[in-house]
Amino acid sequence: MDYKIVTDGSCDLPPAFCQEKDIDVVPFYVSFDSETYKKEIAEMPIRDFYEQMVSDPTTFPKSSMPSVQDYADVFLPIVKEGKAVICICITTKFSGSYQSAMNAKEMVLESCPDARITVMDSTMDTVLQGIFVIEAIKMYEAKLSYEEVIERLEAVKHTGRIFFTVGNIDYLKHGGRIGKLAGIAGSMLGIRPLITLKEGEIFPSGLARSRKKSLEKVYELLWQYLQEVHAVSGEYSICVGYGYDIEEAEEFRRGAVSYLNTKGYTITDAELPKYQIGATISVHTGPYPLGFGVIKKSM
Repeated sequence: MDYKIVTDGSCDLPPAFCQEKDIDVVPFYVSFDSETYKKEIAEMPIRDFYEQMVSDPTTFPKSSMPSVQDYADVFLPIVKEGKAVICICITTKFSGSYQSAMNAKEMVLESCPDARITVMDSTMDTVLQGIFVIEAIKMYEAKLSYEEVIERLEAVKHTGRIFFTVGNIDYLKHGGRIGKLAGIAGSMLGIRPLITLKEGEIFPSGLARSRKKSLEKVYELLWQYLQEVHAVSGEYSICVGYGYDIEEAEEFRRGAVSYLNTKGYTITDAELPKYQIGATISVHTGPYPLGFGVIKKSM
């Protein structure tokens, strides 16, 4: 049975790539005034979003999940073409996007009872969700069956990790992603937190006194994980996720290639792509998140 990959706007894959690979992306919404919400990318280009954040650091934007109808509008045409759906959603710990998709599935099944729609809690977000979606696309292109793709995705999703740092702690504090005491201490000391996302939740992974030190420690977190899972070169898909500063991101990416090769994990420039973190997540991280997404390859 033919099928199609659907995901939500948290995936942060380039629009041109999604168009080329025929991935349907159901967007989140973003607002700077808590009243007027615009679709990310389509109505609020990511560069415009970051420019507004940087120019007015006292304003904290908000995001809103896709609606049930947003998902139903994507699912229904696919189902009417006789195709099945694999819908990969942001972790349920961060958003109700998964529940919107599940409700849309039930709505579609009322009119198309034979439809096959699988909605998956990826337990991920941002660029890690993106490379997870890419794994699904690779399997689709390799002509694996609908059932096998779902089985393999479920088998590897627990290996997904994000290791990152931010420019300051204010956005995490404002968004309620960390305890208020940690936020106050961070603001006073000017420290940069190191953060790990695993199995859908974020965890503190240390502190650094400067941007340079925090980025060095992000390298170390990635390497520690690759050692922990006894990864061999090429076994894991790794990418860089970045925010506003593209030049810093490229320098960080080149440094990571050199660092990993020095450690004996052979990786080329082409095997470490970088993707810009979108509005859905940067409302919580601020304009300067930088780090890695990593997951075991599905095939």
